[in-house]
Amino acid sequence: MAELEPPIAADGFSGDGTQVTGTQVTGTQFTGTQVTGAQVIGAQGTGAQDAVKSAEPFALMFAPLCYETVYRLADDPGNGAIVLMSGTVRNQTDGKPVKSLEYQAYEPMALNVFRQIAQSIRDQWPEINRVVIHHRTGHLKIGEISVLVAVGSPHRGEGFAACQYAIDTLKHNAPIWKKEHWQDGSSEWVSIAACEALDC
Repeated sequence: MAELEPPIAADGFSGDGTQVTGTQVTGTQFTGTQVTGAQVIGAQGTGAQDAVKSAEPFALMFAPLCYETVYRLADDPGNGAIVLMSGTVRNQTDGKPVKSLEYQAYEPMALNVFRQIAQSIRDQWPEINRVVIHHRTGHLKIGEISVLVAVGSPHRGEGFAACQYAIDTLKHNAPIWKKEHWQDGSSEWVSIAACEALDC
């Protein structure tokens, strides 16, 4: 069972001051739903748990992600813009046909990385009102949403910059792994940080 997380402040930023930087995973071996002795999520989930998680600004979700929910969480009377980035499962990687993807994550650390990203955004762009990050786990088909990042801001320029910072930093730092299932029946695990470096 995942560890209990500290409460999240009403404005969407962590109130615990947790800092997680430079998270790296290399040479990981997967057995069942465990990675190097630490429990990961992605193999199972319940509708009730995901219903609760979907109301939080930072979440790992087994159920499909929802544009409307994330947009609503990013909404604020002080916003002049809401920038929303959607990552989706595509049908090929470097020309090799992809059948589906599977995501697993070490939840406590991943959520702390999401919170640290939000705090870093607030430090760089103090006027940002909201940051929302939801990422899928489990098995995803072509066209499904794998990640949603939304930023609420008084001005669009800062909103676009903060949203790009959020997704780029998530891909580099979050302990999330992706298994690509190829059309030929083979499959391969990669960390999303390694995948980002390879542009896959």
